[in-house]
Amino acid sequence: MSTKLWGGRFSGSLDPLMEEFNASIDFDRRLWQADIQGSQAYARALARTGLLTEQEAEQIVTGLERVAGEWRSGLFDIEDGDEDIHTANERRLTELIGPVAGKLHTGRSRNDQVATDLRLWLREELNTSQQQLRTLIGVAVERAAHEIDLLMPGYTHLQPAQPTRWSHWLLSHAWAWQRDALRLHDLLVRVNLMPLGNGALAGNPFPIDRDQLAQDLGFAAPTPNSLDGVSDRDFVAEALFWATLTMMHISRWAEDLIIYSSREFGFVTLADAYSTGSSLMPQKKNPDSLELLRGKSGRVFGNMSGLLMTLKGLPSTYNKDLQEDKEPLFDAVDTLNRALPVAAGALATLSVNAQNMARALVPELLATDLAEYLVRKGVPFRDTHHVAGAAVTLAESQSAALSELSLAALRSLHPAFEEDVASVWSYERSVEQRDARGGSSRRAVQEQIDELLLWLVQPASE
Repeated sequence: MSTKLWGGRFSGSLDPLMEEFNASIDFDRRLWQADIQGSQAYARALARTGLLTEQEAEQIVTGLERVAGEWRSGLFDIEDGDEDIHTANERRLTELIGPVAGKLHTGRSRNDQVATDLRLWLREELNTSQQQLRTLIGVAVERAAHEIDLLMPGYTHLQPAQPTRWSHWLLSHAWAWQRDALRLHDLLVRVNLMPLGNGALAGNPFPIDRDQLAQDLGFAAPTPNSLDGVSDRDFVAEALFWATLTMMHISRWAEDLIIYSSREFGFVTLADAYSTGSSLMPQKKNPDSLELLRGKSGRVFGNMSGLLMTLKGLPSTYNKDLQEDKEPLFDAVDTLNRALPVAAGALATLSVNAQNMARALVPELLATDLAEYLVRKGVPFRDTHHVAGAAVTLAESQSAALSELSLAALRSLHPAFEEDVASVWSYERSVEQRDARGGSSRRAVQEQIDELLLWLVQPASE
């Protein structure tokens, strides 16, 4: 007699190659805890309908706890014929408690079972991701608060543009990560729906109280439509998109730091704990932690695009193609949950080279300030922009710094220049003038710090 949950329909044996091709136990075994949790709750739900006696339900629940103990201790033996985690757990439960285990599957399909397991597992993992992401944001905010007085060049097109604060740069990434945290909060709302009780596709034929069952498993509500409930993998695709966008933000941050840690910039130095050396060149200190973070973002994106290609042509409702949802999801979540602590550690331990940042501040970064000086004298900005550009050209023709142009030279470009133009050549003044909300003045940066600190002390669920 076949031990497979679907074996009664078939008289012939499965091709061994097909059996291996069909099996998912090698990767879905990690759902063992969620599978047992869902089965225990379902046994109690069956008991509430009278389909199981209280004694039978308790026997199943206790037997499943023994199965869980074997998984925890590493003693669970996967056997031939255990094609997936559901088959393996039910087979072992039957060995432990006998035929009553067969009543557990009453009204339940692996279609609603696996969708429930995956949501239970993902909910737990994303709660971990949420805490790790908040930790990373906290590290950035703490450094921003302590190093608020450090100035550095800001860049557009990777060209020196205007002076800014190191803290302002840190917070630019912290705000992106906070958006990731907010998206994750929204995503968890859609993950936290329960498909159990949908059966294979048409619903459960027995009077299962799905609202109570959802409450027992910590879900906000049951899924509202059984056809959709067993086939919906939007929550997987959305989790992969969220992971992709989060990793993209980490990758951009890492790219900045890779550049800033190069000898040519020398703004930061990574701690040895997050660097490696060269097998040939003994002088090298490579930012491998940052490069791996940058590289793994592409891996996570590949997981997302692969799943979307799988989903795009599926007819209703459950199709075996959906078995392909787990490996990309597992890999993406694992990658992200390893990446976030590495990013936090690298950021927390790097050292800032304030002198190199200061040396990189050159008068040309104040060309816009020169234009704004004339604006304050009543000259239209379009005119002042042209004048400041001409001043840059004049300084270059004299092989001089922009700040070294004489008042006479500046007045040859526009008569509104006066002695007080000398005040323009202050990087601190330049930064402090950008005091509008979200700007780089000390007050504006402190405002951002305070806002993020307030958000961080709120519970992650809010």
